[in-house]
Amino acid sequence: MNNPALIAVIAHDAGGAEVLSSHVRRQGLHCLYALQGPARKIFERKLGNIERLPLDDAIRRADWVLCGTSWQSGMELDAIKLARSLSKRSVAFLDHWVNYRERFERQGELNLPDEIWVGDPIAAELAGNIFDQTPIRLVENPYFMDIRAEMLAIPLVRSGDTKQLAVLYVCEPVREHALRQHGNERYWGYTEEDALRYFLANVAVLGKPVERILVRPHPSETANKYSWVRNEFDLPIAFGGTRSLLEEIADSDVVVGCASMAMVVGLLAGKQVISSIPPGGPQCALPQPEIKLMQQLLGHPA
Repeated sequence: MNNPALIAVIAHDAGGAEVLSSHVRRQGLHCLYALQGPARKIFERKLGNIERLPLDDAIRRADWVLCGTSWQSGMELDAIKLARSLSKRSVAFLDHWVNYRERFERQGELNLPDEIWVGDPIAAELAGNIFDQTPIRLVENPYFMDIRAEMLAIPLVRSGDTKQLAVLYVCEPVREHALRQHGNERYWGYTEEDALRYFLANVAVLGKPVERILVRPHPSETANKYSWVRNEFDLPIAFGGTRSLLEEIADSDVVVGCASMAMVVGLLAGKQVISSIPPGGPQCALPQPEIKLMQQLLGHPA
């Protein structure tokens, strides 16, 4: 009987880690792990205690490489380059719908894997238009499959017909991303603080009294990054991140953010979802038509 292929799984950022860890768990794959940043806790949450190896060691010992993509780290690009130098197959699983080319660029150099996996038909079309020389494979998003299964096991906390709204605001480090990628923290015309202020200043557009606004920092952000909002706004603001994303979504009526994957998770959970990108920023890059735009709700011109 042939031994199963040994896969080097490489991840840093939260989005890619969620997809890869769900895929490994669902498929029962035989893996070696090189994990950094937010990926470490995500893999441990789903797979328990796992041995983490240096990137070079994991790839040299494995038969092929499966990685995510990161804007915070270059480790996945290092993995693709090392795999190529060792004549080993590399696959990158895209976890979002934006900045596809930029995910594989560093200092003007493009490093593409042998194959790119995507989790839905929209992503497949986007990737195919950009990477016309690289095989694109549609693999049903394993993270979304896990979300649907886990939501069934979480008690329905909010019925959706409450007189007061519970809002979950999911943050993302827009400013840091823009600075790292483009050298200008206002490259996209706004920062995460601008977007949060825009929402809080206009929360009345939701049409119902607000019982609670839970501000959840991104996994890469510090727990107290947004503590200033309590001094600026006389609103029932609390801070999240102490429970799982799904638990905090289940305990909310509305999910608000800029263009976070957590907003798509909100849609999967049947919640109302709003993008808070303020005037001066780009259109929300998430392709799901159910996402409402704060600017349109307020009648601000696009």
